[in-house]
Amino acid sequence: MKQTTNAIVMIRPVAFRMNEQTAVNNYYQKVLDGLLPSTVNAKAQQEFDAFVEKLRAVGVDVTVIEDTLETDTPDSIFPNNWVSFHENGDVALYPMFAENRRQERREDILDTLEEKGFEISNIMDYTSAEEDEIFLEGTGSLLLDRANGKAYCALSPRADEELFIEFCEDFDYAPVIFEAFQTVDGERKLIYHTNVMMCLGETFAVICADCIDDKKERKMVLDNLKDDKKEIILITEDQVNNFAGNMLEVRGTNDKRYIVMSASAHQSLTPKQIEQLEKHAEILSSSLDTIEACGGGSARCMMAEVFLPRN
Repeated sequence: MKQTTNAIVMIRPVAFRMNEQTAVNNYYQKVLDGLLPSTVNAKAQQEFDAFVEKLRAVGVDVTVIEDTLETDTPDSIFPNNWVSFHENGDVALYPMFAENRRQERREDILDTLEEKGFEISNIMDYTSAEEDEIFLEGTGSLLLDRANGKAYCALSPRADEELFIEFCEDFDYAPVIFEAFQTVDGERKLIYHTNVMMCLGETFAVICADCIDDKKERKMVLDNLKDDKKEIILITEDQVNNFAGNMLEVRGTNDKRYIVMSASAHQSLTPKQIEQLEKHAEILSSSLDTIEACGGGSARCMMAEVFLPRN
C-alpha cells in the first residue's frame, strides 16, 4: 500500500465563513472582526486558488469541485472530513458532528472522479451513526499509515472509539488510540481532530507529543512510530496553534514528494525542524491565513487524497 498519492480533490468555497456549529469544540477558529462575509469568502477564494496553482505547478493532480450555494456549507473547503478514497476502490463516507457539514457529502463529486477514470467499487457508509450522535470525521479524526496498516486516532467529541474500531476492522487497520489535549483559557481540552497535532509521511512523522498528557499513551504512540522506522519530528503546542501539525505529503511530477503546509505553519518551524523535514521531501507552503482563522483548519484539511485505482 502506498502512503502518498499524486491525486487530490479540493472544494472551492462559495460561502466560506466561520461556522458557528463547529466553533463549540474547534478552539482554533477565530472571528475576524469588521470583515463582511463576502470579503471573508473572497479572501478564502484567493487563498484557495493560489494554493491550487502551487500544487498543480509541481505536478499534483488536483480535481477542483465548485461548492454550491444551494446548501449552507461554510466548511465545504475541508472535504477530507466526510470522505476518504482507498486503493481497493472503496470510498468511506463519515458521520459529521455539525449538522450543516452533513450537507457537504455530494454524490456528484464521486461521479466527477469516475468521469476522470477513477474506479469506485464499493461505498462504506458510516453516516447513520449521526442519528445516535456518534461521529468520526474522516482523515481529520483518523490518520492512516497505509503502508504499515495502522490507524491513529485522538478521541474527541468528533472521534468515537467504537466507530473508529469498526472502521479499522472494515479496512484492516490496527487501531492506535489515545487522547490529545490543548490548553484553552488555562484548561486542558480535547483537540477536535487528530490531524491538527500529527502528520504521517512515508518515512517521517510530525507530532506534538506534549498534547498527549497520559505518559503511557504518549510512549505507546511514539513506540508505534519508531517500530515503523519513521523519523519523529517533534513540534510544540505553540506550533500546533500555527497549524504545523496539519501537513500532508503528496507526490508531484515524476513521483517527487512534497510536504504541503500553510505559510503560518512553515514560518513557525525552527531551522532544525525544516532541515529534518527536507531530508524526506521538499516543503511546499501557501498563505491560508483567512481559511485558518475562520475555518480552524489548514492545508491538510483542504485536500482529500484519492488512492482509487484508475482504469
